[in-house]
Amino acid sequence: MDVIELLESAALLTPEEKATDNDLTARDVRDHLAHDEWETALNILEELGNTPPRSQHFWEQLAQAAEQLHLARSAAWCRWRSAELRNGMIRIDLTLGARRAPIPGHGVLRPVWNIGNLSPTGGPAVNIAALWLEDTPSLEPGDRTTARLVPLTPAHWNHVRPRPAHHHARRPSRDRHRSRTGGPPPCRP
Repeated sequence: MDVIELLESAALLTPEEKATDNDLTARDVRDHLAHDEWETALNILEELGNTPPRSQHFWEQLAQAAEQLHLARSAAWCRWRSAELRNGMIRIDLTLGARRAPIPGHGVLRPVWNIGNLSPTGGPAVNIAALWLEDTPSLEPGDRTTARLVPLTPAHWNHVRPRPAHHHARRPSRDRHRSRTGGPPPCRP
C-alpha cells in the first residue's frame, strides 16, 4: 500500500465521533489527505489513536506510512504503540540514578528490572522491558520523567500493580510509582 492508502485505511478504523484535544476527527484526516498534507494527516491519526486505543493493525498501518514518509521517530512511536497492545504497557515515574551519561528514551533501551520475581535458585531474578520516555528524548542522571515499559515476557509482569509514590532517603534509582495504562494487561490468558 502507498502512504495515502495506509492513512485512509487507518482513518476508516477511527470512529467519526472521536476527536483529538483540538477537536480534529477522521474527517479532518481525509481533508488533509485530499490536499497532500500526509504528515499532518499522520499526526492527527497518531493523536486519534489515544481515543480509545486502536488495534495493532491501526498502529502498524501508521508505522508503514511513517516509514514511507521517512519519519523515523513517528514510525518508532507507532511500532511502540503496537507493541503496547501486544504485550501490555506499564507507566512508571522514573528517576535516573547515578550514571555518567544520559539514557536514550525512544524505545532503544531494554533495561533489566527487579520486580520481585525469584530465579530458580531462589535469588532475585531480573526481567526485561523496553523503555520509552514520554516527554523527553533522553534522561540525564538525577532527572525524573514519566516512562512507558513494554515487558519482553508479559507473563513475568502479571503481579505488578499500581502503587503510590514512596519518598525516602534511600530511594532506588528505578520506579517507585507504577500504573498500568493502555492496552491489555501484560499477559492475556
